[in-house]
Formats: sequence, structure tokens, C-alpha cells
Amino acid sequence: MLSLARTAFIQAFTSGNKPENVQHYLNEAFTLTQLKKEFEIPSSHFFLAKGEDQLLGYLKVNETPSQTDIQDPESLEIARLYVLEDYLGRGVGPALLNFAMELARQKAKNYLWLGVWEKNARAIRFYEKNGLRIFGSHPFPFGDEVQTDYLMRIDF
Repeated sequence: MLSLARTAFIQAFTSGNKPENVQHYLNEAFTLTQLKKEFEIPSSHFFLAKGEDQLLGYLKVNETPSQTDIQDPESLEIARLYVLEDYLGRGVGPALLNFAMELARQKAKNYLWLGVWEKNARAIRFYEKNGLRIFGSHPFPFGDEVQTDYLMRIDF
């Protein structure tokens, strides 16, 4: 899982970012110690997309109080949705997103939301194509920069 998480992050965020900022974030958010902490949080849940003999991507969702911004018990946050580059365009991302939406519905949530880097045009198009809309933004500290994430949601 750690290798999947690190590789997917590197693939998604190396372009357009300083290598030292990518490395700094990897050293904070994608370590074995950090992932173990996240796995132990009852209001955070991880789900893996698996092929025959390999991992293709993963999803992390947060309920309150683990949500990063909104803290609304009527919502479910997608904290991470990553697919390895080799599997982009093969239905893995939509399957993970649909799983998250169904999970939100099963938990009787009113909406699903997430944050996405404003410069990640591919991800923004993907979410918009699947019914999510931008409703705000927030600052995202990334190494020696503060970037902007759009907040997107879909109501049920």
C-alpha cells in the first residue's frame, strides 16, 4: 500500500511542482508511520482497486471528525483518489468514485466532497464529468509554497 500511495502521488504531482516540495510532502504524508496512523482512525476508510495480481489505485474517505475542511456529519469527503498512470482511462477512477458515491448514499450522507489542486486539469475534468461542481477553494501548504485546491461536491 505504501508503494502504491507514494508512486501514485509522484505520478500525479511531479509535473508542475518543485521536486523538493514533492519530496517534502512525501516525507510528511506518505510514510509507513503516517499511513499506520491513518489506518487506525475510525472515521477514515481506505479501499483498494486491485487487478488480477496488482494494485491499480486506491481511495481514502473521511467522515467527521477526520474531514479536512467542512466537518459536516451530513457529508463524506474523498481525501484521496489515486490511480496509477498505467491504468488511467481504464475505468479504475470512475469505479472508485462510484464506490465512494454509493458508500455516501449507504451512510445516508447528503453530499460527497473533495479538494483538488487547481492546476490538475485532468482531475477537475474527471470530477466535473461525473457530476461534481466547484463550490469553493482552500489553501494547501505544499513545501515552501501555498497552493490552491478547489473544493468540489455532488449532492444526493
